[in-house]
Amino acid sequence: MVTYIEALSAPMKNTGAIRLYGADAFEGMRKACQLTARCLDELADIVKPGVTTNEIDRFVFDFGRMNDALPATLNYRGYRKSSCTSINHVVCHGIPDDKPLREGEVVNIDVTYILDGWHGDSSRMYPVGEIKRAAERLLDVTYECLLRGIAAVRPGARTGAIGHAIQAYAEAERCSVVRDFCGHGVGRLFHDAPNILHYGQVNEGPELREGMIFTIEPMINLGRPHVKVLSDGWTAVTRDRSLSAQYEHTVGVTAGGCEIFTLSPAGLDTPGIRR
Repeated sequence: MVTYIEALSAPMKNTGAIRLYGADAFEGMRKACQLTARCLDELADIVKPGVTTNEIDRFVFDFGRMNDALPATLNYRGYRKSSCTSINHVVCHGIPDDKPLREGEVVNIDVTYILDGWHGDSSRMYPVGEIKRAAERLLDVTYECLLRGIAAVRPGARTGAIGHAIQAYAEAERCSVVRDFCGHGVGRLFHDAPNILHYGQVNEGPELREGMIFTIEPMINLGRPHVKVLSDGWTAVTRDRSLSAQYEHTVGVTAGGCEIFTLSPAGLDTPGIRR
């Protein structure tokens, strides 16, 4: 049975109840999410061949510090970095290191800032120099999956409608949807109820209600959907080593649909758009 609770009266832990937030929370989320979006905009000038993901990670930390925010991933369950950087066949949770990025690679950069107690969570794909047409196509398909999932958000719909919209489009484009990871509730907590699956049926899952806040973050593969987690306990890769991509927005359910909190102020969150 699904339980909904007013966020102000909910304990500061994930109890499985779905929090319903008010206007003050939406304003707090706008600020945190826009800070994250601004950081991702700045990274458009930084991601290039020869740059290491550790350099990217240091920028994420410093940008947050300059804006009175902390990266939510830093020391989260033992994770030691301020961002996740997932290259080529890495599906998610790639750990920044000193290996330089190479021409033709694609990298997902996932950033979450905590600002005044609110979590702004978003990720984008970045091409490293010129990339192959197959990679361009995957980025386009994945971004369209995100948009179609967001378009399904409205009060009275079910979370399954989000997953159905994503799955139907991805599979029609001969791509696959990763099942092992999902979107999640977010707000005062980094990860909260409900889980947002990126596959499913329209009439499945909890009902969407005004005031819910969650991420939609489809991971789409050119090959099969199966993944494995490496021995570091974090890095998830495609089992067939096929290319993977992900885009993520944080959204809030409104009376008329939803608000996307993490839109790029500079319009740089669309594939192929560069400064």
